[in-house]
Amino acid sequence: MSELFYSIAEEVFGQFPGYVRGVVLAYGVKNRESPLDLIMLLREAEAHVRDQLSKDEITNHPRISSWREAFRSFGAKPGKYRSSIEAMARRVLNNNELPSINALVDIGNVLSLQYLVPMGGHAIDVIKQDLVLRPATGKEEFVPFGSEQVEHPNPGEIIFVEGNTILTRRWSWRQANHTLVLPETAAIEFNVDGLPPVSGSEVEDICQEAMRLIARFCGGQMRYEILSHRNTRIKLNQ
Repeated sequence: MSELFYSIAEEVFGQFPGYVRGVVLAYGVKNRESPLDLIMLLREAEAHVRDQLSKDEITNHPRISSWREAFRSFGAKPGKYRSSIEAMARRVLNNNELPSINALVDIGNVLSLQYLVPMGGHAIDVIKQDLVLRPATGKEEFVPFGSEQVEHPNPGEIIFVEGNTILTRRWSWRQANHTLVLPETAAIEFNVDGLPPVSGSEVEDICQEAMRLIARFCGGQMRYEILSHRNTRIKLNQ
């Protein structure tokens, strides 16, 4: 495999000072159906959300409102387009259990709910080009999960791309089919998004906890990196 890189455009840090993204990279993992103890962690994380939030006050919680403001800044109405953590939290507050998908997906959901941060996983054994988080030009292509119809982003919205193929629209809103984490996924990267008031040190703590859970349930070799205005590019390969 040729050397691949993962970067965040300077414009993102210019528009959102203090933003950091933790990247957990895991190779040689064995994804599987979640065992009972992992499903129990998911249920405990759901209970934690219900202890911390209420349906009436969810939009005022600092870890939710920061994403609503970010979405609003690039033209995405937060009442229509919700960050992944707000959408999941609302589902939990409606007393709906999250379905168990597979071990790697469930690990991401456990940590996202436990820490109230967006956390998305992408299979990287299917990646052939560099990954970038950047503002959209509007020409990129996106095929959302569960669809075959090609969409184009709004210019200026924050997108996560492989070349000109969008992996996630609106920063932490919806993922594409291309890098879905499947039972056969053997290499994955998890994005841990930290907008203030979430600190860089807390993002590091979440990355370390992710590695512990991946090692426990899926094995593999792991490392994590922190992308910030001081460190905008990392190596993606093992």
